[in-house]
Amino acid sequence: MLLQPPEGLVCGVDEAGRGPLAGPVVAAAVVLDARRPPIFGIDDSKKLSAPRRTVLAEDIRQQALAWAVGQASAAEIDQLNILQASLLAMQRALSALVEQYRLHPTLVLVDGNRCPALAYPAEAVIGGDGKLACIAAASILAKTVRDRLMCELHAAFPAYGFARHKGYPTAQHLAALREHGPSPQHRRSFAPVARLSTR
Repeated sequence: MLLQPPEGLVCGVDEAGRGPLAGPVVAAAVVLDARRPPIFGIDDSKKLSAPRRTVLAEDIRQQALAWAVGQASAAEIDQLNILQASLLAMQRALSALVEQYRLHPTLVLVDGNRCPALAYPAEAVIGGDGKLACIAAASILAKTVRDRLMCELHAAFPAYGFARHKGYPTAQHLAALREHGPSPQHRRSFAPVARLSTR
């Protein structure tokens, strides 16, 4: 059972895509509407099937008080490292939320053990996507948006099978990397890609 966050405008933040070898890392920021009933079925996105995530993502977009996403590209990941790029994506998601809705969170709850530099009070919550509905909602939005982006990249780079594995280092993906070499969307700072980039 997910816990209720403190009162006020509490914004949950989470990211998706730290582990893949290709594509962006995507973060979402969500402020749930305390005046509405809880959205049934919200949980850590990793515990949900893809069809269920899709349904819940639409519920979140319809019922949340505010939501936004941000991302950092594969090139930015290579430039900054994946941790700093993830924090940058979180900053961009929160900035987009504030700009779009003109509201200012009283507290930002971030999944994990690190918070990005923000203009608002923030707390890191280890395992937050399984504890707090606002973070779980952010995890669902981040995951579904990233999956959609990877399907779009599949259309541009069909040889790699991005639509199937979403950039994660599956046997199929590694075989495609060996055969075709890295694409412009691959993270060349990641060891499996770096080894092939130096051939």
